[in-house]
Amino acid sequence: MLRLQSVSKNYSHRGKSVKALDNVTLEIPRGEFVSVVGPSGSGKSTLLLTLGGMLSPASGRVLVDGQSLYELTSDKRAALRRKTIGFLFQTFNLVPYLTAMENVQVPLFLAGVSPSEQNQRAASLLERVGLADRLDHKPSELSVGQQQRVAVARMLANDPAVILADEPTGNLDPDTSETILAFLEELNREGRTIVMVTHDLRAARRAKRILKLVEGSVSPNGHEAFVPA
Repeated sequence: MLRLQSVSKNYSHRGKSVKALDNVTLEIPRGEFVSVVGPSGSGKSTLLLTLGGMLSPASGRVLVDGQSLYELTSDKRAALRRKTIGFLFQTFNLVPYLTAMENVQVPLFLAGVSPSEQNQRAASLLERVGLADRLDHKPSELSVGQQQRVAVARMLANDPAVILADEPTGNLDPDTSETILAFLEELNREGRTIVMVTHDLRAARRAKRILKLVEGSVSPNGHEAFVPA
């Protein structure tokens, strides 16, 4: 499903070259739930953005269902990303002047879905995440946990096969974190492939497999370096 082949990515910081990813080779089969852990600056978010077609590597290949992401034109890469990949971020990235309903409709609008279907699907997804009574509320009128649930609904709008989550519980209290992790487990049981970056080992252990990144490299023991307890 997802494959990195000898992927490297460098950044320039204060005149020095920093390796965010260092010759990473990795395979994530369809339907797997993988957590990515590691110290700050180890390359976790860079790995996620590279997998998601948002950040081109300096070298190597990134494949999604056998298609090399960065050998596609930017338009075709965006189309594949829109159809196949859903993103969930720590900061939610909701549009502040849109209602919950309208935020969920954004990816549907961009995909050319009819207005009536947009309304039906957005309302259904918000009901699924327990926000049927908050359709007309703007982000500022919602709690932090409710905002993240709107983000989950929006992420599901185009029915992605792959979910990339960057610290999805980082701003949440324990009870709300549990709700979001339970959602991710449920989505994985439906057959979706999930890659979750997290600094919280308790959250990481909810995955089927844990990867550790250190200085841009997968732990020396490879992809079996950490196994959930």
